[in-house]
Amino acid sequence: MAGEGDQGKKIDELTQKVEQLEQAMRDVARPYSELVEQLARFQETVQKYFRLMDLYQRFGSISIETILPEVKDPISKDIVKVLLDKPGLNISEITEELRARRGSSSRRIVRDRLGELVEQKVLVEKAGQKEKTYDISEPVIKKWSQVLGLSK
Repeated sequence: MAGEGDQGKKIDELTQKVEQLEQAMRDVARPYSELVEQLARFQETVQKYFRLMDLYQRFGSISIETILPEVKDPISKDIVKVLLDKPGLNISEITEELRARRGSSSRRIVRDRLGELVEQKVLVEKAGQKEKTYDISEPVIKKWSQVLGLSK
């Protein structure tokens, strides 16, 4: 009968050692699984980078036309570029920025184009303290991020 107790004790010890071995293997495997996740994220980032480089190589820049082919007017394109660089400008600030970039700009034309871009949902208009300000709309920002591969 004493042999049965010893065998039970040995089985318990073996079970405990197997459990310890399983835990040790999990502990050893954890850094490898984390490394695999990091490599997958790195690969995704590299793919996004190559996508950006491909767009840049094909178009010379990542242009408004790539993201917003529906915006045809050159002044409207320049307004979008201005607001990409400097969000939250009012009509006067946008007009001044366009003058600096284009050499000339009419406040009336800028106001008309801003209205069209808001209507097309390319821009959003916000009530400021003195006058309205303009920003790129959220759907356009999402589209821009998708084209650039920054989001899905």
